[in-house]
Amino acid sequence: MTVADPPLRKPSPASWLFNQPYLMLSLMSLFWAMNIVLGRFVAGHVPPFALTFCRWAGTALVILPFAWPYLVRDWPVIRRNLPLLLLLAFTGFAFNNALSYWGLQHTQALNALLIQSSGPLFVALWSLMLFGVRLSWMQAAGIVVSLLGVLVIVLRGDLAALAAIQVNAGDISFAAALFVFGLYSALMPKRPRISPLSLIAFTTGTGAVMLLPLVGWEVSTGEMLIFDTLTVSTVVFVVLFPSTLAYIFFNRGIELIGPNRAAPFFHLVPVFGSVMAIMLLGEKPELFHLVGYVLVLAGIFTASRRGSAGKRPAS
Repeated sequence: MTVADPPLRKPSPASWLFNQPYLMLSLMSLFWAMNIVLGRFVAGHVPPFALTFCRWAGTALVILPFAWPYLVRDWPVIRRNLPLLLLLAFTGFAFNNALSYWGLQHTQALNALLIQSSGPLFVALWSLMLFGVRLSWMQAAGIVVSLLGVLVIVLRGDLAALAAIQVNAGDISFAAALFVFGLYSALMPKRPRISPLSLIAFTTGTGAVMLLPLVGWEVSTGEMLIFDTLTVSTVVFVVLFPSTLAYIFFNRGIELIGPNRAAPFFHLVPVFGSVMAIMLLGEKPELFHLVGYVLVLAGIFTASRRGSAGKRPAS
């Protein structure tokens, strides 16, 4: 008489999702698109640096009870890799988000959503500069075309603005935020092998601490955080979706498929967000939006086609 094998346990929905990189990265793009539209909607009501601080402090507090055992276990590794983890906290959470929320005070959501499409290009540039990954001709052409699209968006289709140096400060700030986030994305594969919960808890917590000087300066200028229904609802939303879930999904997606394959999902952000901006904020699409969007997507498609992968220098 043989003993029957025990029935196979079905994976939980959470564990199944955690092994679906394309679904996680698509949800990440949706959450980040919603974050951009919301950030523009509350511009002038919620100060940008205070919102950034509340976002990451709140995320750290939400995750900490679950992450604490892993933080204790991983603390020796965290200490040995402290400079890298502090750089990840600065680029991925503190500085990049402060720039993006400030930029949303001075530009419309459609511009920010379209500029977001250039994210993969900044990842590729940082990977080249830091790790010597050579670009193929196809990748180089894609970068040129996509950056031209970003230029069209930033200058609102008016090349004469270059001579007058009349560039929207919000557009520049948002593009700078993506440049900084590109460094975070390129460095993520070099992160220490610690629990994803340890990583998120540590980087969001330290990122929030890094923001305190900016919050202090903001308060000194008279911009105070008013805890009304709109503010509280905004903070709760950005803590749960564009922060906690989106960053866990993004970090896990990079772990599963790498930064260069994960980065092109950035261009889903304007796809989701443009519709929301037009429907919810009453913003009108202009011709330069369409031209810039087409150029950015064409460049990303060219750079990410099969056979366009860059090569490392021969050792």
